[in-house]
Amino acid sequence: MKDRRLIFASAFSRALATGMLGVLLGIYLARLRFSGGQIGLVVSLGLAGAAAAALLATLAADRWGRKRFLIGLSLAGALAAFAALFLPQFAWVSILAFVGMFNGMGRDRGAGLIIEQAVLPLTVSDKERTFVFARYNVLQDLGHAFGSVLAGLPLLLRHVFSVGEIGSLKMALGVYAFLTLLPTLFYAALSPEVEAREAREKAPLSPESRGILIRLSSLFALDSLAGGFLTTALVSLFFFERFGVGEAVIGALFFGARILNALSHFGAAWLAKKIGLVNTMVFTHIPSSLFLASVPFAPNFAVAALLFLLREGLVEMDVPTRQSYVMAVVKPEERTRVSGVTHLTRLSAWAVAPSFAGLFMQGVSQAMPLYLGAGMKILYDVLLYRAFRHLKPPEEKDAVKLSHDA
Repeated sequence: MKDRRLIFASAFSRALATGMLGVLLGIYLARLRFSGGQIGLVVSLGLAGAAAAALLATLAADRWGRKRFLIGLSLAGALAAFAALFLPQFAWVSILAFVGMFNGMGRDRGAGLIIEQAVLPLTVSDKERTFVFARYNVLQDLGHAFGSVLAGLPLLLRHVFSVGEIGSLKMALGVYAFLTLLPTLFYAALSPEVEAREAREKAPLSPESRGILIRLSSLFALDSLAGGFLTTALVSLFFFERFGVGEAVIGALFFGARILNALSHFGAAWLAKKIGLVNTMVFTHIPSSLFLASVPFAPNFAVAALLFLLREGLVEMDVPTRQSYVMAVVKPEERTRVSGVTHLTRLSAWAVAPSFAGLFMQGVSQAMPLYLGAGMKILYDVLLYRAFRHLKPPEEKDAVKLSHDA
């Protein structure tokens, strides 16, 4: 389907930019002599801007037009990034981070996903829905991976063209701005079929869906608060300061991490068919948090990198399964709003944590965000399993029914 391919292409381009920014943002701001607290605040403001955009997407994208809204998001991000190159003062960077929705997470979790994830289930059957979300996330993580490699561009520019350190970082961030602008071409080619029907826009949430949404949003807030302590920008800064490795090495590390993320999505879709969506989410996520908590105890960068990569091979297995599960347990006409609310919850929680993480790194310990993030994620997994292990999506209900009939 043409619209699905265009959504996949835009997701890849956007992820490419996000992966690059996640590695470079903290390093770039540190080179501008921003303090740890200031860096954390900039990351928080970028995520707060993404949360504000998510709120607009939830409330108004269907009414304003999904296609138009997606184009506006890309333009805002690109223009703010270009402006930030010429206005490196803390006050300006803070404002532009909010307006441009700068994503220091290193993973694309912006407002565009709200709309794209509401459209994708309409293009596929229930049985294939999880695999479509898996492919969608694979493309994103491949984008994140190659974006991490692009984060080594400043080093290349310094060696080949003898560009200064700050200048090379600014040139690389100019490439980020261009990649942020690129999805406008794909969005412009979307068909009218992606737009929401008026009847769907006005349909109220059912009491059952409202209860599900409240419970999911509460749990996702906890998970995302934990994730906010683990943004790529701050984790990159941890490796940079703890082990003295440069942006090229960190970029290569995150390239490997994103490749493992991408491969894990297909594994998650396969595993979900065997043990169910909720079980896949929980039983892969807890070990990943244990690996993360062990990273600060590594005696050198090689061991720390290995533990981190083991974590990354598992941590994203809950993403396509979670997206598929949320879209499956509510009605089709409720998907945009449910996707919007859950994403808004996640983005809002993400936006809170980085400023505190920066302060903890500055005043307590470089590793403190990793400990807090890992512990809170384990708590989330336990609570999620208790709350939703009995609520099955349609394909799992059908499978149980068939087994009983047999």
